[in-house]
Amino acid sequence: MRHNAPGTPSVADRVLDVLDAFSAERPELTLSELSRRTGLPLSTTHRIVGGLVRRGALERADSGRYRVGLWLWEVASLAPHGLGLRDTAMPFLEDLHEATRQNVQLAVLDAPDVVYLERLSGHTPVPSRAGGRLPAHATGVGLALLAHAPANVAERVLARPMKRFTDKTIASPERLRRVLADVRREGVAISDGQIELVGLSVAAPVFGAEDTAVAAISVAVPATGTDPRTLVPAVRAAARGISRTLGAPRAKRMGLAVGGRG
Repeated sequence: MRHNAPGTPSVADRVLDVLDAFSAERPELTLSELSRRTGLPLSTTHRIVGGLVRRGALERADSGRYRVGLWLWEVASLAPHGLGLRDTAMPFLEDLHEATRQNVQLAVLDAPDVVYLERLSGHTPVPSRAGGRLPAHATGVGLALLAHAPANVAERVLARPMKRFTDKTIASPERLRRVLADVRREGVAISDGQIELVGLSVAAPVFGAEDTAVAAISVAVPATGTDPRTLVPAVRAAARGISRTLGAPRAKRMGLAVGGRG
């Protein structure tokens, strides 16, 4: 449950708690499972789920389990960081994917996490997925975004406990501050073995019309046998191309040619 308001949860809180019970690991749930995961009485869960099914927000599978319905995808596409940004970035993501034949990702910051808007798959599986979340401190796209985030946003992340996935995961504020300073100086982030020891990613921020970081892109590759520095020019060029298309003044000042097909 993500609502943080004090007092008795509202009807909207309860509806959102039901939707929040679903995850990539549990895409289908029974009514009893929804009741347990939300902490709501079974009768309340039944009433809420019935309304969500009638509106198309949930669907009932032949097995009797419930899953997210297509109507939610239609609503999600209206998010300002969603469809428009993805459409602008796609030609550059496709070019980067064609050049590297690796996993290419587009993400936005929803601190303390990043949300992946798109992923073009390579030959090696990665833990991210379109619509999924991962902690910003442990991902290349997250480091690229945090390095250019407003100070108050970065400080909130620095003040929180940082989940450790591997022995390479950044898990202390002091180390994260040093890494973010390096990212600002170099213009790219390299996250090596933070989520899984077998993978690394090279990421760069994407800037919008107000010269603020609105997204980040990355290439995720196997950690073994890969020199991440060889990916830096392509990732940096794609990020700058998207930034220029979005009207970022810093991209225009540099007089960069658009690297996509747009």
